[in-house]
Amino acid sequence: MNLLAETLRQIEPQDSASRAAAHARLEQLTMPYWALGRILDLAEDLAGMTRSLHPPVARKTVVTMAGDHGVTAEGVSAYPAEVTLQMVHNFVNGGAAINVLARVAGARTVVVDMGVAADLSPLAASGRIVSKRIGSGTRNFAPETALETAPPTAMSREQAIQAVESGIEVARELAANTDLYATGDMGIGNTTPSSAIVAVLSGCPVEQVTGRGTGIGDESFRRKVAVVKRALAVHRPDPNDALDVLAKVGGFEIGGIAGLILGAASLHKPVLVDGFISTAGALLAHRLEPKSADYTIAAHQSQEPGHRIALQRLQKKPLLDLDLRLGEGTGAALAMPLVEAAVRILTEMATFDEASVSKAET
Repeated sequence: MNLLAETLRQIEPQDSASRAAAHARLEQLTMPYWALGRILDLAEDLAGMTRSLHPPVARKTVVTMAGDHGVTAEGVSAYPAEVTLQMVHNFVNGGAAINVLARVAGARTVVVDMGVAADLSPLAASGRIVSKRIGSGTRNFAPETALETAPPTAMSREQAIQAVESGIEVARELAANTDLYATGDMGIGNTTPSSAIVAVLSGCPVEQVTGRGTGIGDESFRRKVAVVKRALAVHRPDPNDALDVLAKVGGFEIGGIAGLILGAASLHKPVLVDGFISTAGALLAHRLEPKSADYTIAAHQSQEPGHRIALQRLQKKPLLDLDLRLGEGTGAALAMPLVEAAVRILTEMATFDEASVSKAET
């Protein structure tokens, strides 16, 4: 049995007994019934995920998956492809937004090279990044000549499996020192494959799931929509086969995010899912094993229109809505204090009996 199949077999639903015990305690806390609303829902979820009335969340890790995309050759991004490499160096030097926000949240940041189009071996050798490198970026899966020729898929099916299994490996390798995972991404052009993935798995029109990414103008946006439509018309990814979708129109780091979620779910550990790219990965994980969604927490609602649709397909309500559109794991880091707050309410707040407070009259 390969790693992916083994991991899928290990994923179980949340523990109903732990959820019930948490619910029973939460409804007896010294406040009107369920007065903290979704914070209490989150506390109940965390108990079910971790199978504990004292869910561990103190050791927090943001995993920022990095990879390049051949489709940037189609002019779908406002930034040149070399920015992926430049930002990886920014991450390891501690100067990016995710570094700042992770420090605020008391989390560590782990950068994973899934397929940056540059030699990052010195950073990997020094332990400053984790290397799960599959190739020097994905192929351009939708060149302008795509309708007349047979363009390559983004990656082979074998590489798609490798990407997902690499994410599982990262989850396992970090598990000894991680209670709460957060997903992050870095890859110029990666909202284009994410839009393609969400279009396929949601069944929604490309125009509804495609946004402006890094802030492209009208002409570039029209080009981006055309690129996604072209890719889907030529490659016809199978919506019932997540690996086929990933291979034909995905990205190495998106597959890695899907694997990280699957790995965390198999370990009964919660995952804060960041923005659009991360949620595309969560959709892939859900298609591979629907129970993996039991362990995901939607950190925020981004400005990308496809993000809202992807969250709806996962039946997830985001914790925050701050008009973010950065990625990197920034929204997930911002949501970490809410996860800790939910646990502290469950474990530290007194019940009516414990505090000798009179209950509401019925």
